[in-house]
Amino acid sequence: MRVILDANALLAVLHGEPAMDRVLSLLREGRAAMTGANVAEVFDVGIRRKGFAPARMRDLVEPMFDGPITCIPVDPGLAGRAGELRAARYHRSKCRIPLADAVLLAAARPADKIASSDSDVLAVAAELNVETVELPRSDG
Repeated sequence: MRVILDANALLAVLHGEPAMDRVLSLLREGRAAMTGANVAEVFDVGIRRKGFAPARMRDLVEPMFDGPITCIPVDPGLAGRAGELRAARYHRSKCRIPLADAVLLAAARPADKIASSDSDVLAVAAELNVETVELPRSDG
């Protein structure tokens, strides 16, 4: 069983947000994973919106994948499942599921859990019968 983290989970740790303690607890359990798409989102948001320098992001993020987090590569099969999932469920006002989170949901195996604070991700996970760990929402 893995706990697949969305980008906001790792950003909460890096930025000291409300979900930080819960995410650190999940990391200590040793079964955390992230998709390559969500890792890209961590870098994008960390640099563009949180103000981290690219080199600082590499210093903070890359060691996590030598230790507590396993990276799930996005191969053509996973990419196809994610594209189909998003195409079937995305709606601009009712379910604004980002593509990276569609990859996260498509990567989940039957015994996996998804850790997210995003209500749309949690709702789609429930529709897919994927267990979830609801994280506290960011304060900004």
